[in-house]
Order: sequence, then C-alpha cells, then structure tokens
Amino acid sequence: MKISTKGRYALRMLFDLAEHRSEGYIALKDIAERQGISKKYLEQIVPVLNRSDILKTNRGYQGGYMLAKDPSQYTVGEILRLTEGSLAPVFCAECPGDCKRSADCPTFPVWQGLYRVTNEYLDGITLQDILDDHQKRAADNYII
Repeated sequence: MKISTKGRYALRMLFDLAEHRSEGYIALKDIAERQGISKKYLEQIVPVLNRSDILKTNRGYQGGYMLAKDPSQYTVGEILRLTEGSLAPVFCAECPGDCKRSADCPTFPVWQGLYRVTNEYLDGITLQDILDDHQKRAADNYII
C-alpha cells in the first residue's frame, strides 16, 4: 500500500490546523506556506474534507478553515480513508464475500491480517497524538 500525495497533504493540512487552532480561522495560503504545499493542491483537498464535516469554513476577510472538533477526535485512519478510499492491501481483504476464492485462498489470511493491523495502527493515532509528539521532539531538540 502506498499513501498518495493527497493523503499525506491532507494529514499535514489538518495537523497545521490543529497546531494553530488557538488562532481561529486559518487562511489556506498560510497553511500552504508553513507546510510547503501548493495552495492550489490544498484547494483540491478541501472539498473532500468539507464533505465529511471535518472542517469549519468562514468566507471573506479573516476567513479560512478550522477543525470542527478537537484534534483528539480525528484519527489518521479516518483522514486517510477519506482521501485514499480503502486502506485494504487487496480487494478481498475489505470485501471477502465478493471474492470467489477467499474461502480456499491460502494467502487470504495474510491480506486480512495486514488490513486489520493497518487499520488498528492508523485508527490508534489521533491528530492530537501527532501534535504532542511534534511538540515533544521540538522541546528535546537542544541546539547550542
């Protein structure tokens, strides 16, 4: 499985909103600048996130985006499923009933296990976890 640029950038965008949530609505140009992502690319990601009610938006002067909920309520798995679709390594892992061979396939348990472990791992990490880890690493970075 390979996570696309859309998935990685969506996660970075939401991380940025989590990191700057005390500032209110954040302009896309500011996120793009801080994250080193094209504003045009972020404009393509926003509709996907808006459809799922992850973001609050405000138009006009001092408009922008903010998280609709606390960063602890968003998992990496949830975000990646929005942008990537399924996280299944193969079709049959997600829809075993649609595969004629799943009952007799010797490799089916491998794919099913990988799918389970991937989802458990990504659903166990929240935006708040990423933010906390980032702040801890920044605090541990002593430069003399």
